[in-house]
Amino acid sequence: MKKQKFMVFLLLVCLLILTGCKGRRDIGGDTTGNVYKIYYLNSAMTRLEPQDYTMPEKTSESDDTQLDWEIVKLMEQLKTVPKDLDRQAAVPDKVGFEKYKLEDKVLYLYFDNNYSMMNSTREILCRASLVRTLTQIKGVDYVAVYTADQPLMDSAGSPVRPMANSDFIDNISNVNSYEKTELVLYFANSTGDKLERETREVVHSVNTSLEKLIVEQLIAGPSRVGMNPTLPKETKLLNVSVNDNVCYINFDSTFLNNTLEVKEYIPIYSIVNSLAAVTSINKVQITVNGSQEFMFRDSISLNQLFERNLDFNAENAGTEKEGETETETGGKQQ
Repeated sequence: MKKQKFMVFLLLVCLLILTGCKGRRDIGGDTTGNVYKIYYLNSAMTRLEPQDYTMPEKTSESDDTQLDWEIVKLMEQLKTVPKDLDRQAAVPDKVGFEKYKLEDKVLYLYFDNNYSMMNSTREILCRASLVRTLTQIKGVDYVAVYTADQPLMDSAGSPVRPMANSDFIDNISNVNSYEKTELVLYFANSTGDKLERETREVVHSVNTSLEKLIVEQLIAGPSRVGMNPTLPKETKLLNVSVNDNVCYINFDSTFLNNTLEVKEYIPIYSIVNSLAAVTSINKVQITVNGSQEFMFRDSISLNQLFERNLDFNAENAGTEKEGETETETGGKQQ
């Protein structure tokens, strides 16, 4: 009798397990189970509002890869809004989406010329929505926008570099808390012995200091062909502060492990000259894990204040008289 009761008990357990498994399959339905956030605009078009979206399973009729399938589906969502949501599509109806391509984890989006006709506020929101939505896809780290087969240009006429999710910190909850800023950044030239100028327009939170933004953009690297990075992408910026026009920058130890093929002074003055170009900074103190008792590349002591030196800029090569150095104010000193 005990054996029969035990067998009945086992049978009931098996039935419960099977029923539970069936229930889980039914819940999944025709979806992959991957939940993404689609960043729509609110009805007043002043901020982004995310909405959960479950990615449908790729159909057997589709020849797309899973990556292509997800890109297409998310772009469809960005162009349309469910009827039960009081939201606006991130990409306006009049803007035509023509094609895309994915290379080295950079997703290139090609729109027609109407994209460039958006006003500044709407374009910032649209760009933020595209980046924050599409970089959720595994294999997409950056998004680049093209309009009429040309790179999106900033107000200075320079191409807007590929954007990462981190370029839109903490999401754009209010477009008035974000702004476009034009930066002058100095990266290494092709031979690594001079600094080349790059003008870059960046959308950022008004709560992010200009000094911090500049150093972060230097770590991100150049976007122009023929220019080389001056700081390893792995460099961690621990802190930035300013006092009496002196900028204090604290890196982690990765800063000291700079093996880029540039002259030893190039990384230092990439930072100093970039900060001095667009801020009131006239001196920079660099520390590593809070200490300045280090030698950078075994030749430059960090136990000093670095001042702007335009001699390292390629654009100033040959313009100085022998024995003279141009200072941060543009004057000369003997």
